[in-house]
This record gives sequence, structure tokens and C-alpha cells, in this order.
Amino acid sequence: MNFQQVFGNPPQIEASAPGRVNLLGEHTDYNDGFVLPTAIPQRTTVQISLSRDLQHHFYSENLNEKVSVSSDRPPSGFASYIFGCIELLIKSGYTIPPLNVWVNSTVPIGLGLSSSAALEIATLRGLRLLFNLPLNDVELAQIGQQAEIQYAGLNCGIMDQMASSLADTDSMLFLDTRTLERRVLPFPEGAEILVIDSGVHHALAKDSGYNQRRAECEEAARRLHLLALRDITDPHAVEILPEPLQRRARHVITENNRVLEAAQGVSAARFGELMNASHASQRDDYEVSVVAVDTLVAILQKTPGVFGARLTGGGFGGACVALIATGEQAIATDVLEQYNHAGYVGRILVPTQS
Repeated sequence: MNFQQVFGNPPQIEASAPGRVNLLGEHTDYNDGFVLPTAIPQRTTVQISLSRDLQHHFYSENLNEKVSVSSDRPPSGFASYIFGCIELLIKSGYTIPPLNVWVNSTVPIGLGLSSSAALEIATLRGLRLLFNLPLNDVELAQIGQQAEIQYAGLNCGIMDQMASSLADTDSMLFLDTRTLERRVLPFPEGAEILVIDSGVHHALAKDSGYNQRRAECEEAARRLHLLALRDITDPHAVEILPEPLQRRARHVITENNRVLEAAQGVSAARFGELMNASHASQRDDYEVSVVAVDTLVAILQKTPGVFGARLTGGGFGGACVALIATGEQAIATDVLEQYNHAGYVGRILVPTQS
């Protein structure tokens, strides 16, 4: 159903934002660390008009779900992200009347590709356009992050929103999540990315292990008398910590070091080695991988033409990203055949399939 069919009038504006894939720097953003994402071709699109009554009305075409919202009763599900963005703008002093919001997305949900951040940034871009709000792209990312924390229950860092707001598909975005200093960097020479869905979806909000990992990192930093784990670079410094804090902290420190090395400009082969090390660290030290994802990564890593591969996103399922030789996209079909033969059901996400 289109906007007109759902709400009975045409939209006033349309805006969109991309999902992202993170090449290196997983679980470092909420530790004030360094990340290296890029945007993916899949996008979330919103259309908006003023509501004809005193309620917000949100419709997801993907879910075929319509939610009507009063300001005193926060919604759940996809509507919580939209509602959070609106409420935070109101709390910042902007006048936002009741709205109709129609959503359609090609960003897969539950695969670690930032479908929620794409929804937040698309919504905020639409509101900025409709009401001529004096907000820059970084401010949109900051509002989107707070919407996710305060209204969706995920105590996330700012990487996803910054990537959705600022990144493109032709380069990597090197970001210092503490200072928000950033640089646009080229992909390693002779390489491009491949993203495959493991077929195992995750749900990071509320009671998942994601919030637990963040709490463990904060406790590790407290015991080490640090503002955040980003403030040390020697992984041996965490050996005084008890388990599992020692392993959690070691992952963050070594992952930051991998991002910083990659950002200096390395060969595709070295970049792939860093990705492989990142996956091992997420699997063993941070314990956010699952058997299906490990299987897919192992197939990728042993395939000729693949420089390196790893889990991407928050973990507990989701997608894998690989760095492959330019023009070797046939690798994806071969890898997927092997993965499906092992008893799983995956699909190729990037490059997009015609």
C-alpha cells in the first residue's frame, strides 16, 4: 500500500538513508573507540505529511503494520524509533505537530546492517526538510543515537547513525567516536566488499547480550581507572582483570589497534588479515558470534580471491562482510552454495542482485 492509500492524502516530503556495513571496529564505538564503516546500497525511505487529528500515525510497508501514537504513550517496535526522533526534537525546542509517516526499507532487519539507524536518519532528514530545521548531519546522528537508547532500549554507540548520516558506498568512513573527527578513506586497492546474510537474525535491544557487553566494558574501564577502554593500546594491560572482563577489554583494545592500522592505508591482503583477526577476537574474546556465522566466515576465509572476512554488526547472528578481489563477484555464488550445502540458508546482500 502506498502513502495515499494508507493515509488518504499525498505525502508532503520524502527522504531516505542507507544501511551500513562495518569493515573493522566492532563494539568499539561505545568504548569511545575507532570504527571503519561504509554505506550499503540498501536504503530506508520515509514519506511524511501532517496528521489530520491529534495523533501520529506510522505505517511500515514491510511489516504491513499501522500504529497510531499519542505523545503520552510511547510505542514499541518500528514505531519507537520514529517516535523517539520526534520526541527528542520536541524536547530540543522544535515544534513538531502530529504526523503521518510511511516507511519502506530495503535494509534487511536483524542482520547487523543498521536498519534502525537508517530509519532514524531517514526520519530526521524528512523532518529537517519538512520543518526547515537548522540541524547538520552530525546533529542528526546524535539525535538518532539518543532515540535508539531512550526509546528503543539499546544502549548503542554512535557509529551506526554517523555511518547512515555521513557515509557513502564508494569509500570508508574512519571515525573517532569520542571526538567525532572523521576522514573519508578509499577501499584498499584492487578490492571491493561482499556481504552475505547468514540467515540467523538477531535482536539487540532490551535484554540481549549487547547491553551486557557494554556493561562489562564499562566495568573493565572502571577497574582500570580509565574514562573508556579506548584510552589504552597495550592488550597486556588488561591481564589484571578477572574473566570475562579481561577478554572483553582485550577485544576492544586490539580492535581499536586494527582500525588505526587499517586507517593508515594498508594492502588488501593486510586489510584482510586484520578482518580475520577481528572475527577471531569477536568469537573468542567478545563471544558474540554463533556457529552459523563462524561456518560462513570459515568458508569465505578459505576461498581464493577473498582477502579476509568477519562477522559485522552487533553479533549473535547477522551478516558477514568480506574483502574480495575486484571483479571476483562470482565468489559469492560459490561461497553461498557451500554454506547452504552445510545446512544453512544464506543470501547475497552486496553486491545487490538484479
